[in-house]
Amino acid sequence: MTNQPYDRKRCLSCKRWGGKRRPGSEPGAVEYDENDDKGLCNEGPWHGTLRGPRNACGQWVMWAALEAPQG
Repeated sequence: MTNQPYDRKRCLSCKRWGGKRRPGSEPGAVEYDENDDKGLCNEGPWHGTLRGPRNACGQWVMWAALEAPQG
């Protein structure tokens, strides 16, 4: 598993991304499988298109399963 912090504001941590993922062991991180890392954009600007975990757009919204680290 690979992880990515939410503050990079990439598809992986966006509520609109439909790929396989789970909250990471560290607050604010998302874990995913690099061998299965594509998902559809749902209701975002790229709606219906397959997006990778490192893709980005200007309408990112944090995935509800994540909590921003306190600090």
